[in-house]
Amino acid sequence: MTNQKKAIRDFWIEHGRRCREIAAEMGKKTKSSVLNNFWTPDGYKDVPADRAGARARLADSLDKMFEKKYDAKLTVESVESKLFGVGCESFTPGSHEFYMGYAATRNKLVCLDAGHFHPTEVISDKISSVLQFFPEVALHVSRGVRWDSDHVITLNDELVAIAQEIIWNKYEKRVRIGLDYFDASINRIAAWTIGTRNMRKALLMAALTPATLIRKAEAAGDYSQRLQLMEDFRLLPFGAVWNMLCEQAGVPAGTEWYDEVRKYEAEVTSKR
Repeated sequence: MTNQKKAIRDFWIEHGRRCREIAAEMGKKTKSSVLNNFWTPDGYKDVPADRAGARARLADSLDKMFEKKYDAKLTVESVESKLFGVGCESFTPGSHEFYMGYAATRNKLVCLDAGHFHPTEVISDKISSVLQFFPEVALHVSRGVRWDSDHVITLNDELVAIAQEIIWNKYEKRVRIGLDYFDASINRIAAWTIGTRNMRKALLMAALTPATLIRKAEAAGDYSQRLQLMEDFRLLPFGAVWNMLCEQAGVPAGTEWYDEVRKYEAEVTSKR
């Protein structure tokens, strides 16, 4: 999308147009709005001489790709930034600032990927900022290790913080949660299940936490009590509620589900 050769840019512009057609058709078939997210892995391994030129080409390519309008009832589109990656360690045209500006001026959503920022930067802190100015935000919830490695998400502090931002601010209908992770060293079905259950657990924990009490202490300027409440509420027995929900849904609450993964691996995936 930023290549100086027009033929290469045109190829990827056409590729994007076809993806948009597919998303709209999926929306038509499923009778639901399909989120179509665009991420472009362009950049330079070493320091460039012309950052502005690359970004101008990217904006122009995206404009051409998005020329045709689609009904939002069929498909909604988002754009996703990245800080760096293998092969583009020094410069990425599609930075956070670039796509925030592009989305705001082109009526697109912003997609925040948990692994696309500096290792000390978290997307939980960005959700409420973006939603001050956009109707919705899309998330790629992943777990980066040093860089965008997309490890299977664990029930860590950042996942809990993401869920708290969504639930405590009543953003449930304004946040599109997408799980973005993979690990070829472990069973793919297990990875999918572990990550999905962890996202659900984080949302449940946030929903069960009496956030109004924490915010009351904060509003009163009692930051000591705020910390005390946030720490003590970590011990609330959300596990009992999780077990009950799993029982009501007819699925294993504990580790029993992994027996089904082993069975499927033996009977299906191992024979492919």
